[in-house]
Amino acid sequence: MASIKDILIEMKNLSELMVDLAYSAVLFNSKDAASEVLKLENKVNSLNYEIKKQSLVAARSVEDAEKLTALIEIAEAAESIANAAKDLADIVIKGIKPHPVFKMVMEEAEELIISVTVEKESELTDKSLGELVLANRTGMIVIAIRRDETWIYGPDKHTIIRAGDALIAKGTEMGSELLKKLANCEIDFDEISNLVDEEGQSQSED
Repeated sequence: MASIKDILIEMKNLSELMVDLAYSAVLFNSKDAASEVLKLENKVNSLNYEIKKQSLVAARSVEDAEKLTALIEIAEAAESIANAAKDLADIVIKGIKPHPVFKMVMEEAEELIISVTVEKESELTDKSLGELVLANRTGMIVIAIRRDETWIYGPDKHTIIRAGDALIAKGTEMGSELLKKLANCEIDFDEISNLVDEEGQSQSED
């Protein structure tokens, strides 16, 4: 049986993933991503129930109950985030197309969500996310991968990128441009290192 700590960690990770997937679902009008959000929401609800159950069993005194109450409130907050993500996903499931303003808002946000298709000759092809360390090199985090008709949600360091994969990633404006060029074979990692060094030098001079 997982501990309350482990359950909270899983709830945090799942609720964050759900928000990213929900925004992606609306932005790219993806019912597949929206459906995954609904599945994850059920899982978060189950985890929240498990925390409450374990807390009741663990409480041996008033002091214990007071300490556990804080954890229960955190779990409730994570579930609220999950429910909000579900509300976003429902927009796509119901077939409601978002207003053009939504796309404008997403483009102006500090974190962008993009979709890029990996070319066969790209340096990304046939490498794991652990090998690529894209977060460090580009500032982008891959949150989902569409491969043919299937989806990989919340890919980890062992996930291999294949030619033709559509990567859903989030990060900075500069990072999104770098990832697009990497996927399209317009740039390689050596060139990225040079660009990042030049950007850092320019900022230090300013």
